[in-house]
Amino acid sequence: MNPTRRTFLKNASLTALAAAAPRALAHCGSCAGDTTPKPNILLMMVDDLGWFDVGFNGSKYYRTPNIDKLASQGMIFTRAYANAPNCAPTRACLLSGQYTPRHGVFTVKNSDRGPASQRKIIPIKTETLLDPKFVTIGETIQAAGYRTASMGKWHMGTDEYGPKNQGFDVNIAGNHSGSPKGGYFSPYNNPQLKDGPKGEHITDRIAQEACKFITDTNSMNKPFFLYLPFYGVHTPIQPKKELVGKYAALPKKEQQGKPAYAAMVEVTDNAVGTIMKTLDELKLAENTIVIFFSDNGGHGSVTTHGPLRGSKGMIYEGGIREPMCVRYPGVVKPGTKCDTPVIGIDFLPTLTKLAGGKLPTTQPVDGTDIMPLFKGGTIDREAIYFHEPVYLQGHIANASQRDRHFRIRPCSAIIKGDWKYVQYYENPGDVEMYNLKDDLGEKTNLAKKKPAKAKELAADLNKWIKDVKAPIPTEPNPKYAPTAAKSKGEGKDKDKKKNKKKDKKNKKDKAVETEH
Repeated sequence: MNPTRRTFLKNASLTALAAAAPRALAHCGSCAGDTTPKPNILLMMVDDLGWFDVGFNGSKYYRTPNIDKLASQGMIFTRAYANAPNCAPTRACLLSGQYTPRHGVFTVKNSDRGPASQRKIIPIKTETLLDPKFVTIGETIQAAGYRTASMGKWHMGTDEYGPKNQGFDVNIAGNHSGSPKGGYFSPYNNPQLKDGPKGEHITDRIAQEACKFITDTNSMNKPFFLYLPFYGVHTPIQPKKELVGKYAALPKKEQQGKPAYAAMVEVTDNAVGTIMKTLDELKLAENTIVIFFSDNGGHGSVTTHGPLRGSKGMIYEGGIREPMCVRYPGVVKPGTKCDTPVIGIDFLPTLTKLAGGKLPTTQPVDGTDIMPLFKGGTIDREAIYFHEPVYLQGHIANASQRDRHFRIRPCSAIIKGDWKYVQYYENPGDVEMYNLKDDLGEKTNLAKKKPAKAKELAADLNKWIKDVKAPIPTEPNPKYAPTAAKSKGEGKDKDKKKNKKKDKKNKKDKAVETEH
């Protein structure tokens, strides 16, 4: 789209949002005659934190007392989903309120990762930036009179594509990087974050910046929206060394993940505690909605996912089911749970409405307002969907992968009630179907045993694909040579002499995974 045209359309939508804000304010405490202030909004998203990596979901290994306390003070969502099993698409969906086919961000960097000889079809190319034409959650809430900030991993671009051009008044540390370029300790080599004292950990620093933003905004007598996507606990695994020992001292059978990763989780938990303490000290806790979430499953090389199958990069539950809790005093009853599926695109319509804002008029919003769930009610939605027309290399060798070459092959999926149906695109009829209530570990494919249910879910999924105009990969890959795996030794990582070319490719893929 022509940049001038794109800017005009977006500005028209934002003008409409701003014009609507005074009408929305008629129902909030910013107006004369109403002493109830507008609620502050804090949305925390940890990077690569697995569903089973927190105490409130049952982990006995990771120490997350602050996160667990937060969960106990509100509602735990047992079936919260990211929109994709890796970083960039989850963020694009959360910010825009749209499923991946709308904005085209399907994965990180390239969509053809892994051995070329094993890719039967050519995947759909992915966007790597969130086009500024899309109205974001920052813009809808900003237009409602909030001071907004993004702190941490942005991953959607820099400058024109960065937070300050996407609805956030303040940007701390956010650019196109998928992980801290200079590492987790200062100096950070981050143009959007001034270096701190040598040895300062970026997770601690972001917590400090968050507290400063909250304090400053409170002194302005304005409501705030703080989007806090931590860089942790993404690779590289660089914890505070003094925290590692207690995890390493545990017997191996009690270690759910690597001790260094456990220490990274603890650093993040401490950061959450620091921010929550500030809300208490400023007497803002009672009027602040706090949401805790993760962007995808944990990295399979550093943590395990308990009863779930899969990890980051997979369409199995271990790749997309996330730890989530919501605390909102006076609205969310403490100590409650919700088993209704929710997904990242729901935050935009939910929080925009909560802020008294208006939804964009120039783009569809796929998410659902889940506020009724906060109050113990229900929502009117039959299913949630996923579209992954990509290949991600299978460098994590464990039984939860579908095959040894890839963590994910081009596919789409639907979750409807207790059922999950996955449709792959390399071969007609290649589908998987699980009853998640009876088979949370996705061990038994019921697609052939229950053909009527499979037909129903396929029809629902394909109707959605048509409605959102999801691009389907169909073009054959001329490099496809499945027998090459045996004839050339492809996939045998130990045989470096026979696999120099493959090893070089895998190293490049691993670098992509490490960074993003």
